[in-house]
Amino acid sequence: MKILLLGKDGQVGWELQRALALLGEVIALDHDSQELHGDFSRPEALAATVQAVRPAIIVNAAAHTAVDKAESEPDFARALNATAPGVLAREAAALGATMVHYSTDYVFDGSGHAPRAEDSPTAPLSVYGRTKLEGEQLVQASGCRHLILRTSWVYAARGGNFAKTMLRLAGEREQLKVIDDQIGAPTGAELLADATAHGLRAMAINPALGGLYHLVTGGETSWHGYARYVIEWARARGHAIKVPADQVLPIPTSAYPTPAARPLNSRLDTAKFQRDFGLTLPDWQAGVQRMLREVLER
Repeated sequence: MKILLLGKDGQVGWELQRALALLGEVIALDHDSQELHGDFSRPEALAATVQAVRPAIIVNAAAHTAVDKAESEPDFARALNATAPGVLAREAAALGATMVHYSTDYVFDGSGHAPRAEDSPTAPLSVYGRTKLEGEQLVQASGCRHLILRTSWVYAARGGNFAKTMLRLAGEREQLKVIDDQIGAPTGAELLADATAHGLRAMAINPALGGLYHLVTGGETSWHGYARYVIEWARARGHAIKVPADQVLPIPTSAYPTPAARPLNSRLDTAKFQRDFGLTLPDWQAGVQRMLREVLER
């Protein structure tokens, strides 16, 4: 079975190369791939790639994820987050292939305090959120068999991430100010990749599965709580931390204005995913600890 993976060098794409290899032959591409086109700014070249490979599964891990930059380049963000996934979905439908697509909590407005279910009303606040929502809709409208996974606060040991930034700053500064009124669940790329492979395997056995699901870790925290957890975990293990524990200070989102508005409530209800696919999603601290050990203790 051939699996076409787009966005192979991103955090989730990198982990997917490992996880999907258990299901079949993985043909992994990125935007600069040479023999086959994986450039999302050239949607029709993507269509030609799908037609040449004829995969049974298409996994789209590519996206325009620079949330603030998207505000100044909406057409480019739309091409990557909506138009290109729509083309992939159209080709998947023509082949009878299954498509996996990743989306985001940014499709919601972040109001209230309750976790959003898959059928909760969407109301994105930013170009990024609007283009990701359009991408979902184009995949659904294509008629292809699909698995759309909305997630949030994604990190990986590979590449930059929030935890690494906080540890670097904590080793340099006497005080840190971190936003405390945005609430979500840090979710590891490794977990997303493994859950994707499991989901695809389950869909092969039970064709009734598929559709739109929320997939994040259990529990919740703020960016401030996340930062304090990471810093104190590292401090307790003897790593160089300069900032005192009481000087990691909470601030509201309003004190740190950005071009793109962020949802304050990024809670996602994962009951449907856990029920349909028979998985238990671990609390967010477990994956963060694993990532920190990989980053700090290798």
